[in-house]
Amino acid sequence: MNSTSGDDRQQQPGGAGGEGGAGGTGGTGGELRGAAVVLRPTTEADIPTLGRIVREPEVAAWWSVPDDYRDMLAILVHDEVIGAIQFSEETDPDYRHAGIDLFLTTNRHGQGLGTDAVRTLAHWLIHERGHHRLTIDPAAANTAAIRSYRKAGFKPVGIMRAYGRDYRTGGWADGLLMDLLADELT
Repeated sequence: MNSTSGDDRQQQPGGAGGEGGAGGTGGTGGELRGAAVVLRPTTEADIPTLGRIVREPEVAAWWSVPDDYRDMLAILVHDEVIGAIQFSEETDPDYRHAGIDLFLTTNRHGQGLGTDAVRTLAHWLIHERGHHRLTIDPAAANTAAIRSYRKAGFKPVGIMRAYGRDYRTGGWADGLLMDLLADELT
């Protein structure tokens, strides 16, 4: 599900949204490089592509159309935008952690690219931003996403009942809270 707490502060590596700076992103010019994907701050040129992707029926089942893509990172494979990933950070030192969420174009599902994007951002959040714990909260019925997040090392914590809007029915859907501790990243 693509909701974040209103108390969380969005940050981008090397982007205008935060303290990330290009020096600590694991790449150049604010880019983060994974095994197959590149994550970089979104640009105005990405908006039509991301808007098309988030409206694909298979994606729209789990995501609403964002108001703004500026706090997201574009996910690229061979310079093609295939989706977006975002994160939020809880900065209270007693509860410090970060949350991740993403969407990919349907024709790139099942290729390990979402897992690669999550691992890449998780590595940066742990090693550059200093988080010891990360969370992700897919819809409980989104078995493909849950399988992908497990491959990156996330473990189920519990069901959040009537957690978010089911975009297919308009009703409420359960979410699955998953987390990953720094030493569990695969």
